[in-house]
Amino acid sequence: MSDRPNVLVTRPIMEVPLRTLESRCDVTVHENDFGIPRDELLKVVQGRDAIITMLTEKVDAELLGAAGPQLKIIANHAVGFDNITVTDCTAAGVVATNTPDVLTETTADTAFALLMTAARRVGEGERFLRSGQPWIWGPLMMLGQDIHHKTIGIAGFGRIGQAVARRAKGFGMQVIYADAIQLPAEVEAEAGARRVDMDTLLAESDFVSIHTNLTPETRHLFGAEAFKKMKPSAVLVNTSRGPVVDEDALADALAAGGLFAAGLDVFEKEPEVNPKLLALENVVVIPHLGSATVDTRNAMGALAVENVFAALDGTCPPTILNPEVLG
Repeated sequence: MSDRPNVLVTRPIMEVPLRTLESRCDVTVHENDFGIPRDELLKVVQGRDAIITMLTEKVDAELLGAAGPQLKIIANHAVGFDNITVTDCTAAGVVATNTPDVLTETTADTAFALLMTAARRVGEGERFLRSGQPWIWGPLMMLGQDIHHKTIGIAGFGRIGQAVARRAKGFGMQVIYADAIQLPAEVEAEAGARRVDMDTLLAESDFVSIHTNLTPETRHLFGAEAFKKMKPSAVLVNTSRGPVVDEDALADALAAGGLFAAGLDVFEKEPEVNPKLLALENVVVIPHLGSATVDTRNAMGALAVENVFAALDGTCPPTILNPEVLG
């Protein structure tokens, strides 16, 4: 029997961080396309010293109990960690970590790509051309919304929200944000942003980009009442977590002309996409690609591995979520 730590990786990760992990540990990578069924997951976690999880795995007292007392760390390969009950990890004496910072700029790129694609009807235009329909240029064809010098409202002004604001400055946009925390004046000045309440953000914004965490308070934060307060010409973008948006209400607002368009990278019942949204031309949908670049996924994997090594060595991982577990 090997005396090397036993590590489970619940989905394939980039080769470079995987090889680094294998240099010190016995590693099992669970090869699967649709996540591990819960009953199987509870079996494969048994006897592991560390587990690198994805957003598809729910980490709670049941899973921690199934893993056993030797488990030292749950290293989430994501910045979000709503799949992990951190208090259960702490109660079990297990470190929990995530991979923030390394995906900030890439996710902001994705948000802005969705904003531009939805506003200028790029997806609709591509589908039109691929359909082979005859056409000729005309002054009323597929009119979209300008982006430059418009107002963008950022809901949740953390790292990614601030990165989106920096991009918006390049387009001469006015930036407003809603957040529970008033950012320092120097941060606001760098981003060119002004804090407002949510009602003001909804009423004044030509574009709303969502960057909040998923909590009980933010679930369906964007629903029918919120959409009624937005401009009919407004574009909604979500690269945070799907359940922050009530998708039925969004589909209804888009279909009725209450909003101009939406761009979505995340979904309420992911991987399922609401069929009402798929039926609409004024919705851009992509399959959770926010951090999907070679450089960023390598960096995420490397940070997850660094967290694992620190926990196995008995030191504090760089991005620990529950430092109190170390005493």
